[in-house]
Amino acid sequence: MVRTDRAPNYSARVAQQGKRLVVDLRDAAIAGAEPAITDFRGVVGGVMTQSFNSQGAQTTRILVQLLKPAAYRISSSPQGLRIILSPSDRTQATPATSEPRTPAKQEKPELGRVNVRNIRFERQSDGDHVIVEVEGAPRYSHFSPSETRGVLELSDAALPTALSRTLDVSAFGGRVRAISIYRREGATMIDVDHATGVSGTVLQHDSTLHYVFSEQPLSSMQTGVAPDGQVARQIQKLSSPEAKIFEEAAQEWSSDPDVARAFLPGTTPMQQQQRFTGRRVDLDLKEADIHDVFRTLAKVGRVNIVAADDVSGNVTITMRNVPWDQALDTILQAKKLGMVRRGNIIRVANMADLNKERELALERRKAELQLAPIETRLVPVSYAQAQDMQKRAADLLSPRGTIAVDERTNVLIIRDVAGNLNQIEELVRALDTQTPQVLIEARIVEATSRFQRDVGIQWGGDLVFGPGTGNETGLVFPSSIGVVGGASDQNTPTAGLSPIAPSIPNPNFAVNLPATVGTGAGGALGLTFGSIDNTVNLNVRISAAEATGMLRIVSSPRILTLDNAEARITQGTLIPFSQISAQGVQTVFQEAKLQLLVTPHVTADGSVSMHVKINRDEPDFNQTSARGDPTILKREAETELLVRDGHTAVIGGIYTRNTGRNLDQVPLLGDIPVLGVLFQRRRSSDTRSELVIFLTPRIVNRAEALGQ
Repeated sequence: MVRTDRAPNYSARVAQQGKRLVVDLRDAAIAGAEPAITDFRGVVGGVMTQSFNSQGAQTTRILVQLLKPAAYRISSSPQGLRIILSPSDRTQATPATSEPRTPAKQEKPELGRVNVRNIRFERQSDGDHVIVEVEGAPRYSHFSPSETRGVLELSDAALPTALSRTLDVSAFGGRVRAISIYRREGATMIDVDHATGVSGTVLQHDSTLHYVFSEQPLSSMQTGVAPDGQVARQIQKLSSPEAKIFEEAAQEWSSDPDVARAFLPGTTPMQQQQRFTGRRVDLDLKEADIHDVFRTLAKVGRVNIVAADDVSGNVTITMRNVPWDQALDTILQAKKLGMVRRGNIIRVANMADLNKERELALERRKAELQLAPIETRLVPVSYAQAQDMQKRAADLLSPRGTIAVDERTNVLIIRDVAGNLNQIEELVRALDTQTPQVLIEARIVEATSRFQRDVGIQWGGDLVFGPGTGNETGLVFPSSIGVVGGASDQNTPTAGLSPIAPSIPNPNFAVNLPATVGTGAGGALGLTFGSIDNTVNLNVRISAAEATGMLRIVSSPRILTLDNAEARITQGTLIPFSQISAQGVQTVFQEAKLQLLVTPHVTADGSVSMHVKINRDEPDFNQTSARGDPTILKREAETELLVRDGHTAVIGGIYTRNTGRNLDQVPLLGDIPVLGVLFQRRRSSDTRSELVIFLTPRIVNRAEALGQ
């Protein structure tokens, strides 16, 4: 159980062919944990904990030494990690249980198949680099079958057919001669043929492995990691079996540039990386002839040792339980001698003579390079610009090589030795691929619904009391009385009040609150009541109008463009406006348009990242200026987003709703319950509008551009 103060961000891998389980905790520091624990039973032989800086972040590594193959399961919770191991036929991950897990954004794949994306060769100041780019967390091991061969094995790694090949890099005159890439038993093998006296070191940077070959291995100063003696002091306190476990762990970690440490006092990076696998022997010699010592070690190691004529001297040495090859290396260092191994033959000579031989070999290879015939090769460039390829290929030329460009045919004209020509042509073929083309389709959907209702009433009349009508009041004053409605004018609608006349000049309305009705809008009903002598007349006109509407507009601009190229498509109209100035009346044009402006970028996984700007402007002739010029309704969206190929995303939307209610009435009388409706006009409206913008990118030449 690894206890933490929050849910950990971790990754796990198996190293040393299932002998070790390595768990890395990102952004984690050690707080009170013991650096080394060995009191275990079963499949675990010991646990070591170490903290280091990796790419500016604090990382804690937990290395579990396994005594036998085991199946492991790691479950995460806010309290820490639980690592469960059980015996198995091989070391592998088992499915996790239903225990709480880290949030999805913090999880990393523990163990799984990786894909090799590219393998290339580069010469740098610190040595020759074989660079391997992979997808995922690689599991690897490297070994040297002979003095001139180094093999890097990527376990459970998929290798594309195009990368299975042999690269001849001998023309560069460096430490590496050839690189063979092939598959064997589910693993990807990188077999490197290098010069004598060169050692290989594997450095890992995220998902990139650098297999570096140089005369001296990379030190901790070169990898940017300072030595830490705290762990070395802890190891010194352990007993012999425990120290052995963590000494092997120190050798395992020394190949990692992020965790390179000086685990044992007095050890150098060369000693940490070099592993002796010979049969263990005991030596107790005093003034023994060095040739006799060589013969003894040759018998033990079952090799042939040939010493130069000037190799002589006596050896006094006492060693217990050491590999015979380590004993030989120690004797050679003490006598300032060197060796060259080819298969099972070891040649021993003075170091100065071997260094001189190396210098002569280098001079010979340089001379061979100078005398190699120059060839001319035409390399056509189909999709890229030949001038751009010329700049990138110039670094691979030898001092005798030249490269020119024929602009008319877009062809590279290269003159160099055959090895360099092959490298340059391979580089051009790898870079000269189709640029992805993206079809961007936008849909702008607008939906508007309207509801309006208007209900009004008009009523009035006249009443006359007098001698002329025969219903006098019987009073001297007032002897006649007349009551007439006065809420009318010449524009008051009166249709429907008389079956004879289509309109009445003066209907004498007392309440004049009509609804807006007319041709194609609403209806009205008129009633007239009167006496025989027309002394009492009553006119009533009820009007009502209701309107419901729905509008849907779909705009779908689309355009095809190249990766990282801005594209624009526009449709619209120019509206003239008159401007009065000191120079007179001038006409200017305002643009109302539908426009799609987009710049797409295709990612490595086939998604499309876009910067999008969409405009939809249209003139509104319902709302005009004082001179009758229409206003412009503007709709605009601008954003950046990431969408998978062929998927549709809603990038934005606007929803609006306008509701209103108006009441016109006669004061006081309109407030009377029930009867108040005879003195009111009621109007209500409800308008809803919604704007939604959809975007769909499609990579037209996905297979050709992404290599799928």
